[in-house]
Amino acid sequence: MSKKPHQLIARNFPSAEEEAKAPPPTALYEGPESAYKLAFADDDFLLREELRPVRMQLELLKPEMVQREQGIESTIVMFGSARTLPADVAQAELKQAQAGGDAAALRQAEAKLRMSHFYEEARRFAALVTEKSRARKTPIYVVTGGGPGIMEAGNRGAFEAGGKSIGLNIVLPHEQAPNPYITPELCFRFHYFALRKMHFLMRSIALVCFPGGFGTLDELFETMTLIQTGKSRRRPILLFGRDFWTRLINVELLIETGMISPGDEKLFTFVETAEEAWAVLEAEYGLDLPAVKSSEPGPAN
Repeated sequence: MSKKPHQLIARNFPSAEEEAKAPPPTALYEGPESAYKLAFADDDFLLREELRPVRMQLELLKPEMVQREQGIESTIVMFGSARTLPADVAQAELKQAQAGGDAAALRQAEAKLRMSHFYEEARRFAALVTEKSRARKTPIYVVTGGGPGIMEAGNRGAFEAGGKSIGLNIVLPHEQAPNPYITPELCFRFHYFALRKMHFLMRSIALVCFPGGFGTLDELFETMTLIQTGKSRRRPILLFGRDFWTRLINVELLIETGMISPGDEKLFTFVETAEEAWAVLEAEYGLDLPAVKSSEPGPAN
């Protein structure tokens, strides 16, 4: 008698999910002191100090597997301050400060309004990336740190253009809630900064930095160091706002004192507008050419 077709591909063993849901044989082994739980279904066990290597492996695997399943191969990473406000919010804060009469608050509100320009430019750039690459065999997805400010602007621009985007959130003492524009199935949460940083760069074809603080500088210099040392392949690093970056980082002093080599200043490019940034990427990757397989940028491991 021939086998039924479904029996040819049937599982030989119960799935891990099925066995994890199976109740213990008696109530005696249901208590918190019982060691009867399956190891992979035992949260207390997985959170032990000795299990850190396993947790790190899981934190590497989960985003990797999900992004593969979603067909994500090329990304553009957008960094910048979490404190940068949308123009309308900054304008409202300025009006409030003007009414309050506090000189220090007024100066701060004026600075926030000036910096809000970068929120709007980040939003436009993310929308441009999403729109321009949508028809390609390998679309390019925006990835941010998942929080407010420039991160929100990046995810928002992609969302408003009708595309997906990625958010790599991190657990912080003051909880960072994901901004509402991240594609839900691509909204990840990390415990380990190191694993989060790996996922920022593994698929990236460019790093785009808007004005920011310590976190932005951390990511910027780490990426430049990886490229400078040859540990990572060279890719465009775009700095929005020449005035901000040249006042913040004295590259000439680093060259003059021998701290970096002449030519290292070419690791990055200053840009001012979304269109200017996209033009750099077009020139680097031939994105203005017909979308044939040979012209597609591949993942950067």
